Amino acid sequence: MVWIYRLVLWVVDGLLPIASLFSSKLALFVKGRKGLFEKLQKFRESNEGKLVWFHVASLGEFEQAKPLIHLWKQKQSEIRILVSFFSPSGYDPVVKRNDRDLDGVIYLPLDRVRYVKRFLDILRPDLVFFVKYDLWYHFLKELSYRQIPLFLISASFRKDQVYFKRRGFFRKPLFYFDHIFTQNEQSGELLSNIGISSFSKVGDTRFDRVAETANSPQDFPQIKSWLGDKKAIVLGSVWEEDMEILIPLINSHPEYNWLIAPHSMNREPMENWKGKIGLSIQFYTKWDSSQAASVLIIDTIGMLSSLYQFAYFAYVGGAFGAGLHNILEPIGFGVPVIFGKVRKAGKFPEALEAVEKGCGFEVKDQEQLKEIVDRLGTLDFYSHSQDAAKKWVQSNLGAAKKIYELTSKLQRNERESH
Repeated sequence: MVWIYRLVLWVVDGLLPIASLFSSKLALFVKGRKGLFEKLQKFRESNEGKLVWFHVASLGEFEQAKPLIHLWKQKQSEIRILVSFFSPSGYDPVVKRNDRDLDGVIYLPLDRVRYVKRFLDILRPDLVFFVKYDLWYHFLKELSYRQIPLFLISASFRKDQVYFKRRGFFRKPLFYFDHIFTQNEQSGELLSNIGISSFSKVGDTRFDRVAETANSPQDFPQIKSWLGDKKAIVLGSVWEEDMEILIPLINSHPEYNWLIAPHSMNREPMENWKGKIGLSIQFYTKWDSSQAASVLIIDTIGMLSSLYQFAYFAYVGGAFGAGLHNILEPIGFGVPVIFGKVRKAGKFPEALEAVEKGCGFEVKDQEQLKEIVDRLGTLDFYSHSQDAAKKWVQSNLGAAKKIYELTSKLQRNERESH
C-alpha cells in the first residue's frame, strides 16, 4: 500500500502545475509552494536555537493550536515557533495577521519522501505538534525515525474513520505519535481498542481560544455606537443555503439590528441578499453612519470572532453545505447559538454537546428557526441558555495548559539527559 501511496503522490506532483491552470484554488496551492525550501532555509538561518513546529490543515485547526502556541511563547520566549499549513484558506489570513507569537508561517510540501527529508533536514525541530488531523504518513514516519518528540493535539476520532476500519498503512500514522491529546472520551476508547495507550483526554483547546477572544475582543466603536440600545443578532460564516431561511427572519424582525458576516467575500451573493432584505442595509466597507441602517453586511475578513461580543444571540452557518463553522466563538461570549441540522454529527461533536447543554439549537428549516428565535425572545429561556453557555466554557478551560505542562516537561527531561 505504501508504494501505491507514493505512486499517487508522484502523479499528483506532476499534474498539479497543469491542473492549477484550471483552478484558482490549485493555483494558490502551487504558487504558495514555489521556492518553499529556500524560504525555509532563510527562516532557519535567521531563527536559530530551539524550535517548536506546529502543523495545521487550515484556519480552524490553527485556532485550536493558538492557545498552546501562545503558552509556549509566554513561558519560553526564546523558543522559535513555525506553523505550517496545507491549505491556502488558512495560510493567507494568518500571514496577514502578523501574529507576534509566530516566528514563521509556511506551506507544507507534498508528503513525498525526498521532500520530507529535505524539509526536516533544514527545519531541525525539537518538538512537533500535529493538530486534529491532516496526518501525513511519510512526515510522521520520518519524525518518529529521527526520534523527534511528536504529539497530536485536539484529536477527535470517529469509529467510521479509516484508522479504526483498516489495519497496516492506514492505521500506522497514529502509532508514530509519542502521545495523543484527545477532546473526548470516545476518542480515547477508539485508541484503546486498536492498542494505543499513550493518550490523555484534556478537552478542546478551542475553549481556551474563544475565552481569550471574549476577554479581549477587538474594539469596534462605530458598531457599538450604531447599535445603541438595540439588540443585535450576528449571522456568522453564512452561505446561500443559510440565507434562504434567514432572510425571511430578518424581514420579520425589524426590532433587531443585524450583522451579517458571509463565509465568502464573493460580492454577487451579498448583492443578491441586499435585494431581498426589506430593511435598510449597508456594507461595512462603504458604511455611511449618517444614513440609517438596520442591517450591516461585513464584507471584510478578520472581524467575526470579535463581533459576537455584540450578539443577543447568533446564527452560525455552514451546516446545510460544506460543514458547520465554529459555534464555540459566540458561546465563548455567553451567547446562545443557532445552526443548521448537522449531517454528520460525529464530525462536529461540539454541536451535539451544545444542544445537550442548552446553549445550542439545531434547526432544519425556516419554521424551526422561527420557533427557536421566538423562544429566545423570552427572558427565562434566554437567561437559561446564556448561563448554560458560560458554564460550559468555564468547565472546559485549561486544555492548552495541560498539554503545555506535559510536553514542556518532556523537553526539560531530554535537555537534562544530554
